[in-house]
Amino acid sequence: MAIDLTHFLSNNAKNMRRSAIRDLLNVANKPEIISFAGGFPNALTFPVEDLKAIMTELMEEMPEKLLQYGPTTGSIALRKQIAKKYQEEGIDCTYENIIITTASQQALDLISRVFLNPGDTVLCGLPSYLGALQAFYSYQAQPIGIKNDEEAEAVVSALCAIGKKPKFIYAIPDFQNPTGVTMTAERRKEILAVAEKYDILVLEDSPYKEIRFEGEAQPTMYSLCPERVMLAGTFSKTFCPGFRIGWVLASKEIIEKLEVAKQSADLCTPVFNQEVAARYMEKGYYETNLQKTINLYRDKRDLMDKCLTEMMPEGVRWTRPDGGLFLLVTLPEYMDARELFNVAIQENVAFVIGEVFYCDGKGQNTLRLNFSYASDENIKEGVRRLANAIKKLMK
Repeated sequence: MAIDLTHFLSNNAKNMRRSAIRDLLNVANKPEIISFAGGFPNALTFPVEDLKAIMTELMEEMPEKLLQYGPTTGSIALRKQIAKKYQEEGIDCTYENIIITTASQQALDLISRVFLNPGDTVLCGLPSYLGALQAFYSYQAQPIGIKNDEEAEAVVSALCAIGKKPKFIYAIPDFQNPTGVTMTAERRKEILAVAEKYDILVLEDSPYKEIRFEGEAQPTMYSLCPERVMLAGTFSKTFCPGFRIGWVLASKEIIEKLEVAKQSADLCTPVFNQEVAARYMEKGYYETNLQKTINLYRDKRDLMDKCLTEMMPEGVRWTRPDGGLFLLVTLPEYMDARELFNVAIQENVAFVIGEVFYCDGKGQNTLRLNFSYASDENIKEGVRRLANAIKKLMK
């Protein structure tokens, strides 16, 4: 007889929410379906031969170290390489300002664990990354969304007036997930000014910043206010998602708190993966392969934008990002992306329903498309199928 677990569960567990994206992938993984749903990098970007050589090299040099436990804060060699990358951008930091995490999702979880109490508020965009919202919910926090960055001060002021000052502001300033939109330097400064005025921390989620196709790179929020900003980075979109390597760049005081939280989470991120990544960066391979990735994704962004322009019916809009992996499609207001999803699956094409990125439950007429993963042929055919599905539901 099955046991009813309900009365055993902690309040945190009861607040955990399933990933709508992961659940959708179970449907979208059918071989006949063209999927624009996941945030998968393209396998053509994986440096297989370079990694084979590095793994062999390291196993001959330091097998005992590679296969052993490592420090909770991560490989010093890797932390130094990441710090060097930021230093080359003019950011004042050392490896001691960095802790390695098991991808950036763990970084979001650890930061939530360290800073959030039940009932705390977090200010974030509308829409905003689902994985971050999951982390906030799992610690019984309440994300408060803002449609425009200009609303930030008014919303923070109102929350402070009722004793609900946000613990931190969550932002994805570069090629935001799911919209692909980038925050201007002026807007970043304005958000930081609000954080300074009301004494609030800022969580800068930065997985896509290096994947810029065109336009001028904007300064990280961390570089503008290092004492107040926690920057979450990752190699999942620029190197190897399977290595599950992320990090947090922050003040040493914050890094120390995250280290303690990580000790009880997983002790350490796999040493083997870290040392391979460090050697890969030391050899200069990372930057070379990154440029190939940028060129590939730029072409795919252009192709998807072209197909959408040619095939989508009137009344459908979408963003055209200057980088990253995603764009957001907006349907006419009367349309529901959940209903569209069911029709699209019959057409053998999949996407992510936009409302899962909205902490206020809105966004029903939006959907996120990934352009990095599908082949060129599947982008063309997938957009055709999606356009057909939309036309079937249009009034």
